[in-house]
Amino acid sequence: MKSSLGQYFDSMVQRRALRRWRRAAEQAGQIDLGTLRAVRSQARALDRQLERLAHVADGRLALPMIGSNAMRKPASADWSWRPELWRGPMPARGLSAVESQTMFGAEATVFHDCATSELTLRQIRNTREADLAPFGLRLDVFRFDGSFLSLVLDLPQEAIHGLRRRHIVRMDTTVEMERPIEIFARLNVKHGPNTDQVVRELPLQQPEVMVEFDLGYTKINEKRIEKIWVDLIFETPEMNQITLRDLTFSRRPRAEV
Repeated sequence: MKSSLGQYFDSMVQRRALRRWRRAAEQAGQIDLGTLRAVRSQARALDRQLERLAHVADGRLALPMIGSNAMRKPASADWSWRPELWRGPMPARGLSAVESQTMFGAEATVFHDCATSELTLRQIRNTREADLAPFGLRLDVFRFDGSFLSLVLDLPQEAIHGLRRRHIVRMDTTVEMERPIEIFARLNVKHGPNTDQVVRELPLQQPEVMVEFDLGYTKINEKRIEKIWVDLIFETPEMNQITLRDLTFSRRPRAEV
């Protein structure tokens, strides 16, 4: 616990630093260019640290709480998961002019075939009362000269453990768009040299949507499953802002008949 004297000196140092930067801002139009260049470098270094502090503080102080694992899932689910993009703060808040095969974190990868990328990705903090996920992902697409855009999410090894053809994999998401487009979800299960796929179109009549992938319609070899991932495919995304407020996965065994 700091003494009153220590708190006083901390406050005094803070007031002096604030006065110094206020004075520098007021004199920026008159000081010589060499001094201005040095002050600008100091200001940018300080700004980076302040921005970092504000980002972490916003994340910790806003709701829902970071690390919250509340999600919509069936009562019979034997596994559930929210990817890191929607669970906690990323080291980089956003990416611009995103090239194909660019990773955002350790689990998400963007694929497209644009000659010139005018795509940006940004992690946003959810603060609405209805939000369950601490963070969301926003895609801004301007001119789009390609034929496809997809966001690939690698599911963890825990999703593979005990996975059987009798399982139904479920994806829940909350989507906001500036204009309506079609979004498809494709579940991929690699088993040995083969990969089985199940495709579902997201029913986007409401912001909160759910799709299910019934593995009973696949021919997966349960003993050789190596990897499972989902492609989110955005049709005609040009001049649109797409926000995925939440994204979760779960699985449940199909009810025995």
